[in-house]
Amino acid sequence: MTINRRAFVISAGAASGLTSLNALATVADATQAANQILGSKKASVGRVTLVIPPLVENGNLVTMKVSVESPMTPADHVQAIHIVAEGNPLPNVVSFYLSSRSGRADITTRIRLGDSQRVLAIAHMSDGSFWQGDASTLVTIAACAEV
Repeated sequence: MTINRRAFVISAGAASGLTSLNALATVADATQAANQILGSKKASVGRVTLVIPPLVENGNLVTMKVSVESPMTPADHVQAIHIVAEGNPLPNVVSFYLSSRSGRADITTRIRLGDSQRVLAIAHMSDGSFWQGDASTLVTIAACAEV
């Protein structure tokens, strides 16, 4: 099979685009993602508990639990919980939006982790404040690297 120059250039460009998606974010990328969530505000440490196993055999399926201390009343509740991962191709992993009708600010889900890293949970409260918690995990088989 012969390949012409145009087909080669197109396939090379597509391949380079795929490999750039597999590059892991840096701590600076994760900080920038967190700053986009926070805007000009700072997040206080506390009220947010993030639980991830300290050792994960397979990064394709990582169980994560986030709890935020809040009475969940109309005057004082969690509006959103954002998850930022320092070592994933895209640091913004997921956002959950809540209201006072949610009852509790407890989230349990599974995420993919591209490497051993620190994961950050940021809670946006109804009064405009932000609270954060973090956890680190060691991943033996990384996810997010398949093409």
